[in-house]
Amino acid sequence: MIAGTPEPVAGSDPPPAGVWNIANALTMVRIVLVPFFVWLLFLDGTGWRLAAFAVFAAASITDKIDGDIARARGIVTDFGKIADPIADKALTGAALVSLSVMGELWWWVTAAIMVREIGITVLRFVVLRHGVIPASKGGKLKTMLQVIAIGFYILPGPLDYVRWVTMGAALVVTVVTGVDYVVQARRKRRPSQP
Repeated sequence: MIAGTPEPVAGSDPPPAGVWNIANALTMVRIVLVPFFVWLLFLDGTGWRLAAFAVFAAASITDKIDGDIARARGIVTDFGKIADPIADKALTGAALVSLSVMGELWWWVTAAIMVREIGITVLRFVVLRHGVIPASKGGKLKTMLQVIAIGFYILPGPLDYVRWVTMGAALVVTVVTGVDYVVQARRKRRPSQP
């Protein structure tokens, strides 16, 4: 023990994790990969399409890795709780919009998912002073289904039936979890209401 350094109090909480840590760095990497992925997606050729899929898959995997690291090392931060879903939405949103621009995904599907995603992100910021709404298990399932469905749309080949089924499942879970987040936000706001 260094002289003059106070000894830790038994049973006290550890100091809060700093914003700059490996988990948050991986979240930022995911955001940086988004424009690179979109650029690859718009290039012609099967090879470029597979490269876009590889970048999308790598970026998606960082979502699982950063969460596991944050929980295992006790470095979960409020910044991470906000930045992680934003990174997810940036990646999936860019993919959905790009696929619709390319005529490979119906615009109404992209619009329904994006309205939910943007709406919930705004809602998170509105209730931030009342507390952070962390990603729920349903929200994580929604993200996983969206990633799988988008992955099938990115991959070349005759996968239409699989694409439709997985995107349909993702759309249903997206809407249901959106309603759940609205309910959570109302609960967080209620105690501070007069």
